[in-house]
Amino acid sequence: MENHLSNRVIEVVDYDPNWKNIFEIEKVALTQAIGNNAVKIDHIGSTSVIGLSAKPIVDILIEVSNLEGLDAADKNIAALGYTIKGENGISGRRYFQKGGNQRSHHVHAFQSSDLNLHRHKVFKAYLIAHPIIASEYGSLKSEAVSKSDNDINVYMTLKTSFINKHEKLALEWFDN
Repeated sequence: MENHLSNRVIEVVDYDPNWKNIFEIEKVALTQAIGNNAVKIDHIGSTSVIGLSAKPIVDILIEVSNLEGLDAADKNIAALGYTIKGENGISGRRYFQKGGNQRSHHVHAFQSSDLNLHRHKVFKAYLIAHPIIASEYGSLKSEAVSKSDNDINVYMTLKTSFINKHEKLALEWFDN
């Protein structure tokens, strides 16, 4: 593990209504940075679900016409304070982080035909439509933080089975 990551503090906080405003401001900046290649920019993740506790990091989903055009905008995106992370483990994705160790924004970008766009949007809709499950997810995240000792890999591992189970249920729910 890289040494600079050891300073990262992972926290889950109560829902903050200002997250929506933070997203809206960033959406405008990203739209300008990317240009016409940006088809749609959505607020996703736990900060987009009213009432859900979350890591205070705004997750943004960008649908682009083509990844080459997005790659060409890297310097514009970097000028907004983002670190360009490439695919970062998911084929066909472009991933960007803002805020250094105490991240403020994560951007996940995919080309229009990518199924990951649908997966992210459906999971958000599912949590909104199922407040009890969203509440369980919030509790799980708080518990994961307390057990992770600021290790993001441990934190993510503790959430994986819940996410996998409910992502599958979300897709079935959406298709019906």
